[in-house]
Amino acid sequence: MESGIKHEDIVQATVSAIQKAETVLTEDVVASLEKAEQEESSEVAQSHLKAILKNIGIAHRHSVPICQDTGIIILFVEIGRKISLLPDIEQALIEGVRKATVEVPLRPNVVHPLTRENSGDNTGNGLPDIKYSFNDSDKIRITAVPKGAGSENMSILKMLNPSEVDSIDQLVLETVMNAGGKPCPPIILGIGLGGSFDKAALLAKTALLGRVDNMDQQELNMLEKVNRLGVGPMGTGGDTTALAVHINKAYCHTASLPVAINIQCWANRHATAVIGGDGQWNII
Repeated sequence: MESGIKHEDIVQATVSAIQKAETVLTEDVVASLEKAEQEESSEVAQSHLKAILKNIGIAHRHSVPICQDTGIIILFVEIGRKISLLPDIEQALIEGVRKATVEVPLRPNVVHPLTRENSGDNTGNGLPDIKYSFNDSDKIRITAVPKGAGSENMSILKMLNPSEVDSIDQLVLETVMNAGGKPCPPIILGIGLGGSFDKAALLAKTALLGRVDNMDQQELNMLEKVNRLGVGPMGTGGDTTALAVHINKAYCHTASLPVAINIQCWANRHATAVIGGDGQWNII
């Protein structure tokens, strides 16, 4: 039996998720920035944090993008196994990105890797980057994650030897230090340990989707080390180089130790549309 979810439901839900992600920062990130601004000892760093918070407020009130770099669009799509036949979901997701490019609006960021020809609508071969997974629900969850180039360009993937476990912390600290102000600190670090070459990168990226104020002891220890570097907001020094560190792990080959470090700027943007089997959807 065909589902009540229509092509247009997926298109509109995708547009709405992208719009919210681009214009409204999640409350946990805002609270973390406010806390950093209150506790920051450097006047210069404090002024940067005030400007960031003012920027967030303006974007929210006027429903405009938080940053001029509206990024490339990554979509994490969870499909419930209890949903019966669906329309061509991939085409609907791509159409949603094209529509959001006009309606939000988004800066056209997507180009051919060699000719640099711009597609003009934020889609192209391989983009939007869609990650599918399945669960036992009767819903579809579409999480839109805009990723700008500044923070992505400073991210790394390294295949360590298994004997180099003790050097992971140093690799993280060197990566943050080398990045300096380029990824627009205060940053949020997503770290992927294990898996395969590409799995580690995905682990690091999905680590950024958690609440910034929910860290285990290992993550808190790493956050303390990162903040002792003194890079500070926008790289001009201060106490707040990072708001959070999140680490995802997976088992890996006995001869491998993949480590991916995905740096995210303070604008940790994401929003989720949940579509029920009747086609009704809401944004969370």
